[in-house]
Amino acid sequence: MKHEQPAPPLKFPVHIPFVEQLGFELHRMGQGEAELRVDLNEGHLNSWRVAHGGLLMTLLDVAMAHAARSIHADQPDFGPGVVTIEMKTSFMRPGEGQLRAVGRLLHRSTTMAFCEGSVYGPEDQLCAHATGTFKYLRALPGKGRVLKTLNPGERAADS
Repeated sequence: MKHEQPAPPLKFPVHIPFVEQLGFELHRMGQGEAELRVDLNEGHLNSWRVAHGGLLMTLLDVAMAHAARSIHADQPDFGPGVVTIEMKTSFMRPGEGQLRAVGRLLHRSTTMAFCEGSVYGPEDQLCAHATGTFKYLRALPGKGRVLKTLNPGERAADS
């Protein structure tokens, strides 16, 4: 199956150093869906020389979290952040080459989001699937119960 060249990546709505370190790119975010891509490199591999399960789980977590936040596109920086409450992942086949993750918001309440995500390999073969529950938060209690707010992305910092 031949694929069109994807559009240039979007800017993430918030600054996530770990995601930047892994080289994840945001390609779509809106209406309860998000799509991320990553080109595998040596640092992403396990001892079998395929994508490490932790990388796949992180890709799924970030795709689902952005799907959950995508419904707040009308709010600055896509509104409240989300934290992962639980996640269940199944691995179907090894991830190799460029991986594409699609996150989907299945249901939401005022404070919770229920999502699913899938990771596909270069020929659109399903590599992994996950479901996750996320909690919407405006701030996160940190050390000494000091509230931590979201770290705005470049887009927010530029305005």
